[in-house]
Amino acid sequence: RLKRLEKAMERTPHEKEFRELTEAKDGEVRIKDMPPLLYHFEGKRQELFLEQVTKAYQRYYDLLPDDRKILLKQYKIQDAAMKIVGVGSVGTWCGIVLLLSESGDAIFLQFKEANKSVLEPYAGDSPYENHAQRVVEGQRLMQSASDIFLGWTTNDAGQDFYIRQLRDAKIKPNLELMDAKSFSAYAATCGRALSQAHARSGVAAAIAGYMGQSSKFVEAIVDFAKGYEKHNRKTFEQFMTAVGEKKVTE
Repeated sequence: RLKRLEKAMERTPHEKEFRELTEAKDGEVRIKDMPPLLYHFEGKRQELFLEQVTKAYQRYYDLLPDDRKILLKQYKIQDAAMKIVGVGSVGTWCGIVLLLSESGDAIFLQFKEANKSVLEPYAGDSPYENHAQRVVEGQRLMQSASDIFLGWTTNDAGQDFYIRQLRDAKIKPNLELMDAKSFSAYAATCGRALSQAHARSGVAAAIAGYMGQSSKFVEAIVDFAKGYEKHNRKTFEQFMTAVGEKKVTE
């Protein structure tokens, strides 16, 4: 456990990302192209992209608390690039920004486009005009300690983005090494943490009333989990078939 904690702590100063994601190009530090997952645009398009990122970053900066402003005031934008992330962000704009201080210290921020919530047709319009602000306020409400750089912005085209650190310090559980007892304890801990997060939303009584005292909610969650597992397994099999038929390549 201590070794895993020490490994996670190695990621906090952004030094690991700096070594992995940057290179010297024409005498300047630049984000390293690793297509198709991380890349720059070509020529004038990259210049325009960096200009738009700089404007959006300033709007983000202006909305931060003073203590965050004082910290980020020591850094300037060095480079920006597009980044392909998880399947949940397919079809949205995502990228990373490299900030450098005068002494060469680096901070990597990630921006992700936020669109209208899929719940709006059922729960009504969000009280926030900026969709990214909705995401940020939700995270701050439900997380006891959110990313210190978490914030939101808008570009000149009217697209909303939320910004956070590219990576933060975290320890991922190694499920393959867990026995049934350990996994059960881990699941219970996750459930308790999730319930406390929802309780901070201010509607704990309504949630508890909806769940009631019967086992229906538990059974519904179990059924959903089993169905999702089957769906994932089927999707993975289809993916591996596509790889075998060379329909999907690196």
